[in-house]
Amino acid sequence: MAEGANQRPHQGRLAGPEVAFEIDDQPGRQARRQQFPEALRGGLVGQVINGGKLGAMHDQDSTVDYAALREDIRAAGRKLGFAAIGVARADPGAAVDGLRAWLAEGCHGEMDYMARHAELRAQPQALHPGTLTVISAALDYLPHDQPAPDAEHAAISRYAQGRDYHKVVRSRLQKLADAIAAIAGPFGYRVFSDSAPVMEVEFARQAGLGWRGKHTLLLSKQGSWRFLGDIYTDLPLPPDAPIEEHCGTCSACLAACPTGAIVAPYQVDARRCISYLTIELAGAIPEEFRPLLGNRIYGCDDCQLCCPWNRFAQLGDGEFAPRHGLDSASLIALFAWTEEEFTQRLAGNPIRRIGHERWLRNIAVALGNGPATSEAQAALQTRADHPSALVREHVAWALERLGFGF
Repeated sequence: MAEGANQRPHQGRLAGPEVAFEIDDQPGRQARRQQFPEALRGGLVGQVINGGKLGAMHDQDSTVDYAALREDIRAAGRKLGFAAIGVARADPGAAVDGLRAWLAEGCHGEMDYMARHAELRAQPQALHPGTLTVISAALDYLPHDQPAPDAEHAAISRYAQGRDYHKVVRSRLQKLADAIAAIAGPFGYRVFSDSAPVMEVEFARQAGLGWRGKHTLLLSKQGSWRFLGDIYTDLPLPPDAPIEEHCGTCSACLAACPTGAIVAPYQVDARRCISYLTIELAGAIPEEFRPLLGNRIYGCDDCQLCCPWNRFAQLGDGEFAPRHGLDSASLIALFAWTEEEFTQRLAGNPIRRIGHERWLRNIAVALGNGPATSEAQAALQTRADHPSALVREHVAWALERLGFGF
């Protein structure tokens, strides 16, 4: 999620998956005791208790060839479908100052957990004791290359049209950790997928997976349609080198942002971001922003759609293929979903976390921004007496905007 002034709320994704929730991941299955090559025997000693789970602690004085192990990890990651694997030291460095400044300016809005857990982001060892190294992984997710939908159809951020990436990425990272244990024996680790206070973009940048774009997302020559995940570990792997930035003088993402949330290169004010307004904000969407949302009912991809580097992006993992027609559904059809239908159809999808009330709130605004048809009027009037004051407010706004007010 947002890493302060230099990260959007994602790749949780604000401005587009870091989506910002913090699920309490448990430490990895560190009690695993697998056979490993004789050359590595004796290199792992001791045990630590972390999060109630017994784990092995890696002996940093062993004779393991850690450079070779890093390449083995990269190869294992490729077999698991990761687009890129890199290694960084467990030190976010100067990015922490940017985070603190961003928080001090209040740019995180109602995302109180950003401030509450800031020091855990700044100190990986406080989140997982013994951490020396961060293994950073990227997984492509672009579900299709269709153009943005017209005003009568829902615009849903591409990362949220298929399976919940938290579960997919976390599962792949666990398999990668298992593969590492099979090579090097038991070691201390914990996996994260946008699920705890981790500065994913900064570690990915340090690990050479890309550079930070002016929209604050990780960007590479293969684009930005990528989920990030991390393994905090006590393995003293040699870090990879960061790569050169390639945004140059381009400012397409700043110009494309519908609400002006990218207030300057590398600076996002989450309070203006459509992803924040449609996902993180619990109450009423400020009236000044409602017309700017257009038909976007969950997140926003505009800063990525305009990026020249995304011309080279490849379609992503099949796990993220659209479900329930979320890439082509009409606003009226989605607005008709009952709470039960919303819950059932979006099981295993990140959208479910906002709940039916905010779902209706968002779609009401989108209908208000669309054509003033009798069908739109009829749909809105079905919710005009909804039990939720939040829904009623946004329905009334939409009806008035379309010229159907009373």
